[in-house]
Amino acid sequence: MTAPWIKAIPAGVELTVLVQPRASRTKVVGEHDGQLKIQLAAPPVDGEANAALVEFIAKTLGVPRRQVTLVAGDTSRRKRLRVEGVDAAAAEAVISGGP
Repeated sequence: MTAPWIKAIPAGVELTVLVQPRASRTKVVGEHDGQLKIQLAAPPVDGEANAALVEFIAKTLGVPRRQVTLVAGDTSRRKRLRVEGVDAAAAEAVISGGP
């Protein structure tokens, strides 16, 4: 069974994320309210947090940054990201720290 924050789509996966900007460091905290909670060191100013989130997800999943797209939530703490070229089970294992 997959986590509620990840959804398989034909091109890859879609992640539902809750962002906490201005944290001490960027890291995945876990699941919160059916969403993946991520703390970002970047402030929510001039799109810095969005850029940091895209960069962090790309690095974590080992894909080029161009394959990660912010679909919804540009100015919200609740965001939806599309990651192309990634399997849902593999993405969940990497993000959750599984095998």
